Formats: sequence, C-alpha cells, structure tokens
Amino acid sequence: MSDVLRGTLDLLILKTLTLGDQHGWAISQRIQQVSKGVLEVNQGSLYPALQRLEQRGWIISDWRTSELNRRARYYRLTATGRKALGAETASWRQYVGAVDLILET
Repeated sequence: MSDVLRGTLDLLILKTLTLGDQHGWAISQRIQQVSKGVLEVNQGSLYPALQRLEQRGWIISDWRTSELNRRARYYRLTATGRKALGAETASWRQYVGAVDLILET
C-alpha cells in the first residue's frame, strides 16, 4: 500500500509526534517502520499535512541542526494538538467500527 488518506495522515503525524520532536523525514520513516512497511508517506503528502496541522495550531515548528548536521525543520505537538489527537482517534475508531459493520453484512 502506498499513500495514506489525508485525514488518516494527520492522525498518524499527531500520534508520531507524541514520541517527541521530529523532522519530516523522521516522521515518515517512523510511520513506515511502525506499520511494517505497509504505509509509506511521500513528501508530496507529508509537508502539506504538516503545514495544515501547523495552521490549525496542533503542531509548531522550528529550525534546528539534525543528527546529520543539516538544517531541518522540527515539529512538536502542542497542547491543542494533544486534545485534537484524542478527538481524532475517537472519530477514527468510530469510523472503522462503522465500516467493519458494513463489511460483516
């Protein structure tokens, strides 16, 4: 499976940032790693999602030097983002449950 759906990607980014501040590439790698390679996030989807989440106030960013000694934008979850993660997780689980009910019939 390649691309992650937009709303799902927002949720996955927020969840990934609960581990701490990360730059974009590390976020995409973490999602791929935890999903055992099933989910791949391309840059064309990731960076617009990060901008969207920052505009909502769910994450903030700043420039730092990465572990490879390169400038990278690091993203951090805000208190508002933590609340949104809870609400988005509940909504996602409700959605999955509804789809599962349909698939079982």
